[in-house]
Amino acid sequence: MDTITLTDRYVAAAVRSVPENQREDLAAELRGSIADQIDARVEQGEAPDAAERAVLTDLGDPDKLAASYTDRPFWLIGPRYYFMWWRLLKLLLAIVPACAAFGVAIAQVLDGGSIGQVIGAMVPVTIQVIVNIAFWTTLVFAILERADGSSPLERTKLTKDGPWAPWTVDQLPEPKTRGAGFGDLIATLVLLGGVAGAVLWDYFIGFIPDLNEPLPFLHPDLWPWWIAALFVLLALEALLAVWVYARGRWDYVTATINVVLNILVVVPAVWLLSEGRAINPDFYETVIPANSADTVAVVMTTIFGFGIVGVAIWDSVDGYLKARRAR
Repeated sequence: MDTITLTDRYVAAAVRSVPENQREDLAAELRGSIADQIDARVEQGEAPDAAERAVLTDLGDPDKLAASYTDRPFWLIGPRYYFMWWRLLKLLLAIVPACAAFGVAIAQVLDGGSIGQVIGAMVPVTIQVIVNIAFWTTLVFAILERADGSSPLERTKLTKDGPWAPWTVDQLPEPKTRGAGFGDLIATLVLLGGVAGAVLWDYFIGFIPDLNEPLPFLHPDLWPWWIAALFVLLALEALLAVWVYARGRWDYVTATINVVLNILVVVPAVWLLSEGRAINPDFYETVIPANSADTVAVVMTTIFGFGIVGVAIWDSVDGYLKARRAR
């Protein structure tokens, strides 16, 4: 197994923000430059590991180095805070709008809204949240840029030192997994086996085993055909995981197959939930007080529906991202 060096991590971090058609050339040029500088230090008596750390530290933040190689403009706020602003903005945009849309969707469904009403409420709220995040985050950093007490020259000077602490090689990110390792295979098989085991436990022992007879959470009418179809899909998911591991990487074919399997799970599951045929109605009547059972049933159905769809979307997108990284 190849060992990932600090140089590998540095080059990967530097080329990640560069257009794909420039990455190979930049990576080769950067590796050559780093190797030459390391060799020069080793000839002067430094240990190879110490020489590598010293060279990478002198090069500074890989994002800034890549920007200088490609002449990318990044003066929206200022070079001193630009990358901090950009990383925080991407993080917020990846989390907050989705949470807001999810909350609005649940509220509309619980209020009895149709699909059109749910979408009509989600879209403007999501757009408004995105605009507000971008505006207020940028405003805060713009104020911070102009209120830090430094001179205009200091604010526009590109240095490898950040506003609070100098960059070091210890800040290099770990390479992102391609999702095709042995650990990924085991995790997938354990997860799929856990789902199958939970379904069998629910049917033969019951969600609440202390009652006189088993009380399953899933609707008994799902047996045998719906559950058999589920087990077939779980087996296909397991075979896909083994195939990806055997090939050593994801590609667009396996990612597309993963999407198809997700659709085959999500569409019947959402339909069964909407028809009241997925969750055992006796479960609510037994566990929940009679005056609250209907409300709890609607809430649980909504949460499960959005949860299943959300997990499927995330898993589908993740497969394509792994395929793209594997290229």
